[in-house]
Amino acid sequence: MSQTDIILARLLELHPNKLIDLKLDRVEFLLAQLGHPEKNLPPVIHVAGTNGKGSTIAHIRAFLEEAGNRVHVYNSPHLVRFNERIRLAGQLVTSKALNKALQTCEQVNDGRPITYFEITTAAAFLLFSQVKADFLLLEVGLGGRFDATNVIPNPFGTLITPISIDHVEFLGADIRNIAREKAGIIKSGAPLVVGTQPDEVKEVIEKEAAKLGVQAIFADQDFMGFAEHNRMTYQDEKGLLDLPLSALEGEFQVQNAALAIAAVRYFDLPVDEHQIELGLSRVDWPARLMRLSKGALVDLLAFDQQLWLDGGHNVAGGAVLAYAMREMSGRDRRPLVLILGAYANKDMAGYLQKFDPGKTRIFTVPLKNERASWDHRDLADMAQNLGFPATAMSNVKEAIIASNQIRRARIVICGSLHLAGEVLAQNKTPPG
Repeated sequence: MSQTDIILARLLELHPNKLIDLKLDRVEFLLAQLGHPEKNLPPVIHVAGTNGKGSTIAHIRAFLEEAGNRVHVYNSPHLVRFNERIRLAGQLVTSKALNKALQTCEQVNDGRPITYFEITTAAAFLLFSQVKADFLLLEVGLGGRFDATNVIPNPFGTLITPISIDHVEFLGADIRNIAREKAGIIKSGAPLVVGTQPDEVKEVIEKEAAKLGVQAIFADQDFMGFAEHNRMTYQDEKGLLDLPLSALEGEFQVQNAALAIAAVRYFDLPVDEHQIELGLSRVDWPARLMRLSKGALVDLLAFDQQLWLDGGHNVAGGAVLAYAMREMSGRDRRPLVLILGAYANKDMAGYLQKFDPGKTRIFTVPLKNERASWDHRDLADMAQNLGFPATAMSNVKEAIIASNQIRRARIVICGSLHLAGEVLAQNKTPPG
C-alpha cells in the first residue's frame, strides 16, 4: 500500500456514513481555512454532464497544449492511481506533491466531517493554486449545483455534455431535475456551450441560462460536427472546418470533438485551426473504447482475436458502445464478446438491451474494489433472461481464456470505469 493510499484511506473515514452527501458548506469552510485557493486559479473551464466529460476535456486539453498553453486538468474517477485525477501544467501530479497537499488538507480540516471527494478536491485546488498555468479544465464529480467543484466563483466558461439518467440514488430518475442540477454550474458572465440534449433537457438549460443572462450555444443548432469520407466536418457561425477524425476510437467521439471545438471557438481560446488539427490527431483518453495491443492480458488471446476496453457504465454508455461495435463490424465482421462487470446501482439490463442477443456472447465478472458490485452470477442470470448466452466467471483472466474458443472474437471488457482500472493494472498498461 502506497503512502498516498494510506492517506486516502484515512480521509475516507472522515465522513460518518461514507456516502456521497451533496452540499457545499464543508468544502467551503475547508477552503476558507486554506486561504481560498479556489480564488487563485488560472481561467477555469467548468464541465458538467453525464457522458463524454472526460473525452471532451481531453480534446480541449490537446488543442490548448498544441498551442503552447500550460493546462491544469481535474478528472474523476481515476483508473489505477489517484494521481491521474490531477494534472499540473501538463504533467500528472507527483506522489510527493500530492501527499503534501492531502496531508495539509487533513491537518487543516482537523477531523471535521467531510466527504472523500470534497477534501481531495480541496487538495486539488491547493495544488492548482501553487503551480502557474494558462487554463484549468475542471470536471464535475457528480451533479453540478452541489458538487464540490462548484465553489469556483467566476469560471471563464462552462460546458455541459450530453445528459442522461445516471446516479439515480443521488440525482433521482427525473431527467429534468437532473438537468437542473447539472445546470447549476452556469454562472453569470461565463459563456456556455451545450452538447446534444433531449428536448426537455435543452429547455431546462435554456431557462437556467436565461435567468442568469448567459448567452449559450447548442449542438445541432449553433454548431455541429459529423464524419464524412474518413474526415470530420465541423460547422458554426464562424465557418466550416475540414479536419481529421479524432485519434479516439468511435464515431461518437466526433460529437465530443465538436463540443470541444465549439468551446475553443466560442470562448475565444488562443487556438487556431492547425492546432485543432494536431490536437485531434494526438488526443489521448484511456479506457474509452481503447484497444489493448500488448500486455499481460493481451498475451492470453488466441492469435486472431482483439481485446478492447471501455469504461461506459450507464444506459447511454451502452448505446454508444453498441453503436461503435456495429460500426466496427461493418468494416471488419467478428463475433462480439463482452466481459462485463458493474456496480449494483447501474441499470445493466438497460445497458445490455442496446446489444443484439443473437450476435453477442457475455462473460460476467465481479469488481474488486470500492462499492458493492453486481454479483457476477446474478448479472449472468439477468443477461440470460434477456436472451444472451452468458456465463459467470471468477475474474477477467478466466473470462479471456474462456473466450479463446471463439475464433476471431472482438472481446470488449466493459461496464465500469473501476473495472477498466483493474484491467489496465493487470495488463500493466499505464493509464496516463
